[in-house]
Amino acid sequence: MRLIHPVTADDVDLTRAYAYPEGPCVRLNMVASTDGGTWLKGLSGGLSGAGDKRVFGVLRGLADVIVAGASTVRDEGYGPARPRASWPPLREGRPDAPPVAVVTRRLELDLTSALFAEAGPDSRTIVVTCGAAPADRRAEAARHADVIVAGDDQVDLAAALEELRDRGLRRVLCEGGARINGQLAEAGLVDEVCLTVSPMLIGGAASRILNGADVLTRLRLAHVLEEEGFLFTRYVREPG
Repeated sequence: MRLIHPVTADDVDLTRAYAYPEGPCVRLNMVASTDGGTWLKGLSGGLSGAGDKRVFGVLRGLADVIVAGASTVRDEGYGPARPRASWPPLREGRPDAPPVAVVTRRLELDLTSALFAEAGPDSRTIVVTCGAAPADRRAEAARHADVIVAGDDQVDLAAALEELRDRGLRRVLCEGGARINGQLAEAGLVDEVCLTVSPMLIGGAASRILNGADVLTRLRLAHVLEEEGFLFTRYVREPG
């Protein structure tokens, strides 16, 4: 993997390239085809490659918490984040792996799945829901995960992020999907976007990385890495 912007370098330290800034930060991580689609045959993995998997691992290792929408968790078959051999230097003073926080209004989750059954005690899965969620499902979820209730009829993502920060989870890595990304952007909560551009044209009806209301968030290109035709970009929000 080589750096091609802002300078050229053949030796890239991914940990430094993707280091979080000081203070709380919400970072989106997505992969898309050259024509903007975010899944192939229903899954994002078909767009990925070896370099993307390395970046994915570094981003997870640096994060305090991984956020994903319930549909993404179901479609991608999420389990808990598994500790990697390269993570100890990245996670000094923190649990071996970050917890996964699932955003869901209706709590349509398989609470017996690996995401809940196999999460370690220091990285217990978190369920983020709202007051409109069925009370019986909230009670059941509380037996398998930590539950955050944020908002009344809809999940209030700003309030949810504040609750995560109160728990010391300040470095947020959101892995989608497009609806959650759109809601975060609409609320002005996105600080960074890490986007892998896959050298594929796929057509079809695959969604963009962000769906929802019209938003305008101005970004600055922080870096571009390249490997085997894949581009690994990092954008940061412009101040103001």
